[in-house]
Amino acid sequence: MPSPLPLPEDDPFYARPADLDELAPGTIVGSRRVELAALGMIAIGVTAWQLSYRTTDIDGAPDLAVTTVLAPRGSGGGLLAFQAAIDGVSTRCLPSYAFRRGARAAGSLSQLELPLALVAASRGWTVSIADHGGLRGQFGAAREPGYRALDAARAALSFAPLGLPEATPVALWGYSGGGLATLWAAETAAAYAPELPIVGAAAGAPVGDPRATFLKLNGGWFAGFPTVFIAGLRRAYPQLIPVIDRHVDRRFGDLLDAAARHTTLVMLGRMMRRDIRRHLNRGLDAFLAEPALAAVLADVRPGATTPSMPLYIVQGLRDEVISAPDITALVGRYRALGARLTYRLVPFGRHLPLEFATAPGALRWLADRRSEHTTSRAQVAEIGGTTSD
Repeated sequence: MPSPLPLPEDDPFYARPADLDELAPGTIVGSRRVELAALGMIAIGVTAWQLSYRTTDIDGAPDLAVTTVLAPRGSGGGLLAFQAAIDGVSTRCLPSYAFRRGARAAGSLSQLELPLALVAASRGWTVSIADHGGLRGQFGAAREPGYRALDAARAALSFAPLGLPEATPVALWGYSGGGLATLWAAETAAAYAPELPIVGAAAGAPVGDPRATFLKLNGGWFAGFPTVFIAGLRRAYPQLIPVIDRHVDRRFGDLLDAAARHTTLVMLGRMMRRDIRRHLNRGLDAFLAEPALAAVLADVRPGATTPSMPLYIVQGLRDEVISAPDITALVGRYRALGARLTYRLVPFGRHLPLEFATAPGALRWLADRRSEHTTSRAQVAEIGGTTSD
């Protein structure tokens, strides 16, 4: 058995440098070679680095983040920002920890998704997997996951050992909670990182309406997701702390605190079939009517900004976690804003199996956008060369 890794909060690599405020977003602070392993135990023969870099938090303040970067194992080119479904507030859920040999992260969704990143690398992509929830575990926050993913791409493009040209095409991909993070990256890219040549964004079963998803899952088999969602929002939006304290009982408060110690699947097991209404002093309607909470739930719903790149969204009609009507409504909001969007509604499959079933299609779509970008640049260069002659 490999030696246990220190948790990120105990690892100096994640320490914020004193001069972070002076650095531009995407500036590399530190780098290291890492050994990746399936479930933290079985070593995987892939060349990988971790980069710590300067990014921006939800309030616009400088912050430190970490991304894990996989070198390509095939031809094709391009940088793929893969947003894992972290869906947790514990640092054990962060890909930069969960992917490494020696990680003790049983129940982390990131570990289940590592094969998808490896497949992308085998198809010629350099793959960047950012800790888009941050060290504070701000699961559910608006925009911030996008900043972290985009700054991770900036860091990877500037990292000399990867040898990526400045004009390397960039693509975005994620599923479920990672799909939502992908949408935030797509929505914020034009204003936050306009220099990045992003050719497309593919989001599978993204959380199109967090409020509606909270209500759908509460009291059911996946009630752990709403609990972790509240725990994450409490961290990202401090104004919610007194609201939550007023409404929930001590037992539920303890469960929110426990989310910081346990991985996602562990929380799903502990919270199965639990109804938050059992723990509310004034009822669910009064809780959701709180102005501060209502404002946050409106803020974290995607679909208010037009992504500047083509979008590919796939959703399962029978998905038991993400509601197909919510995603169809999200697609409608984007189309009303003029987004270039391909929507695939799959009539089969449950939530987790559908991620793997739809991955080949998402990667093909992104590869097509990469090829179109490369061909377009070659044509422009040829025209320019002919004109100069």
